[in-house]
Amino acid sequence: MKLNQSVTTLTGIGAQTASRLHKLGIYTLQDLLFHLPLRYEDRTRIYPINSLVSGTTALVCGTVEFIDILPRGRKSLICQINDGTGALSLKFFHFSANQHNSLKPGTLISCFGEVRYGYAGLEIVHPDYQIITDPNAYTTETKLTPVYPLTEGLSQNTLRKAVKQALSLCQQEPGLLTDWLPAELLKNASYPSLADAIHTLHAPDETLSLTDLHNSKHPALKRLALEELLAHHLSLCLAKSLAKIWQAPRLSADTATTTAFLNALPFQLTNAQQRVIQDIVADCHQAQPMMRLVQGDVGSGKTIVSAYAALLALASGYQVAVMAPTELLAEQHKRNFSVWFQGVDTQVVYLTGQLKGNARKDALQRLADGTAGIIIGTHALFQEAVHFHRLGLIIIDEQHRFGVHQRLALREKGQHGDSRPHQLVMTATPIPRTLAMLQYADLDISIIDELPPGRKPIVTSVIPAERRSEVIDRINSWVAKRRQVYWVCTLIEESEALQCEAAEKTAELLVQALPDVRVALIHGRMKNADKDAVMQAFKNHQLDLLVATTVIEVGVDVPNAGLMIIENPERLGLSQLHQLRGRVGRGADDSYCLLMYQGPLSDTARQRLGILRDSNDGFVIAEKDLELRGPGDVMGTRQTGAIHFKIADLERDAELLDSIPPIGAQLLASNPAAAHALCARWLGIATDYAEV
Repeated sequence: MKLNQSVTTLTGIGAQTASRLHKLGIYTLQDLLFHLPLRYEDRTRIYPINSLVSGTTALVCGTVEFIDILPRGRKSLICQINDGTGALSLKFFHFSANQHNSLKPGTLISCFGEVRYGYAGLEIVHPDYQIITDPNAYTTETKLTPVYPLTEGLSQNTLRKAVKQALSLCQQEPGLLTDWLPAELLKNASYPSLADAIHTLHAPDETLSLTDLHNSKHPALKRLALEELLAHHLSLCLAKSLAKIWQAPRLSADTATTTAFLNALPFQLTNAQQRVIQDIVADCHQAQPMMRLVQGDVGSGKTIVSAYAALLALASGYQVAVMAPTELLAEQHKRNFSVWFQGVDTQVVYLTGQLKGNARKDALQRLADGTAGIIIGTHALFQEAVHFHRLGLIIIDEQHRFGVHQRLALREKGQHGDSRPHQLVMTATPIPRTLAMLQYADLDISIIDELPPGRKPIVTSVIPAERRSEVIDRINSWVAKRRQVYWVCTLIEESEALQCEAAEKTAELLVQALPDVRVALIHGRMKNADKDAVMQAFKNHQLDLLVATTVIEVGVDVPNAGLMIIENPERLGLSQLHQLRGRVGRGADDSYCLLMYQGPLSDTARQRLGILRDSNDGFVIAEKDLELRGPGDVMGTRQTGAIHFKIADLERDAELLDSIPPIGAQLLASNPAAAHALCARWLGIATDYAEV
């Protein structure tokens, strides 16, 4: 028997139940065993009624004293039991005539549920109950009862029975749950074997602490979390070695070409930019695909570094695809690349979902016949109709905004035989070291840790919302100096509709309060063409004040805008606030950011805003954010490409992260078969995507 057998091989799992299990991601016996309980119920001991406390769950036994149907309000069946120490009410809102008849006075029953206060003292609403016909034969459970995550139409009972069968099969064939972790590691960490860990978590002994199980402190759970984190890390390491099997075009440019390109730029490259360019030149010169992540703070000059990589591809006769997450950012890249490549014999083509009709046909034609050397766009770049003539380099900006499948689709467009394009990935979100090891182990990482000369630090102030009128006065004097302003509205809810509504109201108020100021609004629900028109007008200084939601977080460049007000900054993560703030400080003059909070602030919120006020360094801010908010939040559940775990929890299991890379390296060196087996166990076909 194999654990990859379908769940339908178990008794009681027909086609209908199997399709419900599929909704939970359960297809095989292994999936079932790794579908862990959310919590546990203690049905191993009977509690006397006089010891019950409201808010706890308990198993009690008692004799029915009376039963009645209450017609008032919502019709309900009330039954009172007594065990000699006290009385307890049981309440049912859904009941049958049969239930009413079976619970007659004098009947002995056991019942389990959450105890709470009702009108007549303590009660349990809709308890699980059982009629006891022979008191001498009645026994309590010997194990804690697991409570599983469910889906509609699936009961706890069905799932418990299925898991019980799967556990029983594992006991009959001890070799089924193979331990791939080194024995020495298990011993040093006092971790149980895999079979013991799985058994413990599905059927915990009554002696185990419910608190430890519910707080996820038990070694059995830690062992599984470690194994899952390790599998994700290994899949990326294996992807990195797999990538080396592929061929890639060797890209290089002669000195005359690169010198002419650099001399034409209106600025000098920083030492950090030159260092990262050397990394890229070395990668592109290899016959294997480059897989490099360039991290750089807001304004550190990542885009020109990617343009240098594009120059290497063009000089070698290959095309370059530049993918950005929004049309605003794609449009900005198009403008920059068009200026930088004026002296180079190539065409820059722009392709987004908005491009229609003949303009679209023309762009697609120029891609296919090779007339266009640089193709810049959004995820429209990997639609089926798009064909490249000779794609040699893919540049992905703000890569965490794209799902893994989208990145894979673009790479496959440039795949010919055993050759793949080089990949350069950029992010302005500084990633703390521990998370970079987990999320980007498949990429080589370069960091631009220096801002261009002349960039002045942004002066940041933290002020309460009560001082709003002072802030509005400040806008008047700022605009009088011919400078521009951002006003950012944030909302804690992930609802775009509510965010837009808040921004609309704020814009209306500011229009009334500032009659001489040209105010406009931009938010995520506007059509892209309208958003672009507003941004363009702001860039051309036809507007003074731009009211926006966090839609402006990424890549808008207006050097004349030197003042930003962020409302309710306490609701955003530090890295996101830092990204937003990076929209100002792009010109030669002083720039300011006002964080206007709604009091009272919690201690953590006060600390976080203080960090932002005192530092302009994104990497320092990211590390502090990790300390304060934990890895789960920093990785960002909003990110499409973020890793999703079955068991591990970045918050809860943060202390395991540092140990993952050395364990992974040891396993790859000593037992590569175990590394592959772990990836297959935890990720299944997901390892296909690890190569992205």
